[in-house]
Amino acid sequence: MIHVCSLAKIEETVARTGADRMLSLLAAGTDVIRPASIPRENHLHLVMHDIAVAQEGMTMPGEEHVRDLLDFARRWDRAKPMIVHCYAGISRSTASAYIIAAALAPKRDEVELAQTLRALSPSATPNPRLIAVADTLLERNGRMIEAIEAIGRGADAFEGTPFALKIDI
Repeated sequence: MIHVCSLAKIEETVARTGADRMLSLLAAGTDVIRPASIPRENHLHLVMHDIAVAQEGMTMPGEEHVRDLLDFARRWDRAKPMIVHCYAGISRSTASAYIIAAALAPKRDEVELAQTLRALSPSATPNPRLIAVADTLLERNGRMIEAIEAIGRGADAFEGTPFALKIDI
């Protein structure tokens, strides 16, 4: 199970779920404190901004980020849940949860997965750059991109409500 939350909800989400693995997707300079219950080797902190096109002074999500994310996910034994978070729990984290589920359940339909994401999180607005890079790396031939575009922008929110995404249906 993948639990998605904002930076502010890490401690309570880890305590509630018993997660022992955490993926952090934050801009440079945004600190994250790894909960003591999550071993250092079970925490991946990827530094990037929540942008889809290059902007001066900002780190755009790229292939190396997605490769690291996929490697981290594939090493997960799934014995306990994983926490995936970004600053607000709306864009980078929802894109990453979608990518992880697609990678670990390769026969799962991209559209069904995107619709499930929308049903679980009305505010989810997956970062399109992360989705596009993953679509290429996972050889989905545009299906991930189209599925995420089809659910559209999520409801306006300052912070997403934490939710859980099953990998297999």
